[in-house]
Amino acid sequence: MDNKKMLEYLVELSANNTREWYHAHKKENKYATEQFEQLVQELIYSIGDFDQSVLHNVPKELTFKLVRDTRFSHDKSPYNPAFRAHISSMGKLPVPVGYYIMIKPGGGSFLGGGLFADMFSDATAMVRSYIAEHPAEWSEIINAEEFKKYFTVKGNALKNVPAGYDKENPQAEYLKYKSWYLEYNVPDKLVLNEDEFFRTATEVFKAMKPFNDYLNRALKDFKMPTR
Repeated sequence: MDNKKMLEYLVELSANNTREWYHAHKKENKYATEQFEQLVQELIYSIGDFDQSVLHNVPKELTFKLVRDTRFSHDKSPYNPAFRAHISSMGKLPVPVGYYIMIKPGGGSFLGGGLFADMFSDATAMVRSYIAEHPAEWSEIINAEEFKKYFTVKGNALKNVPAGYDKENPQAEYLKYKSWYLEYNVPDKLVLNEDEFFRTATEVFKAMKPFNDYLNRALKDFKMPTR
């Protein structure tokens, strides 16, 4: 893995975010992309040591394109200068939840997990109800020493506990949430230290597995909407 070249390419793309520059540097793009896919492959193997459900994945099928959808955005930059992938039992779909990695220079890199997508109301309802019905298990997971070493639960939230849920539930604060996710930020310096970064990523993903497992139990009957 050549993390240095990955970051260097993304820095250049960020500074020259045009279709002309992008197409003039296809060779650099190809090399940097290959390095990211190699990183994803190694992560699949290391995650597979504690979560065998991801081992069948092919890195190329887990990554997201650099091209941005600018139709509804004020920012018309054609590219997102970040390498991203989601590793789960069902590939890069947001559900079931899995292990997310983003490499973005300038301090934007992070390792993530959980349910990021709050546009799926059915998924939100399933997780919210599961937390309401299993508050002790939720508390045990998010208060575990290994979990708190890396994470606090993030997510978009309502101002109040929604109708139909007990405001006195011990996890009432989390019943307000519409998404429940984790982010562990990674500075460029750590990304460049390839061995240390890989070791850290493996540890972080292992620490988030009980959280992911809990959400996936809540989401076991979720069906992705069809277009």
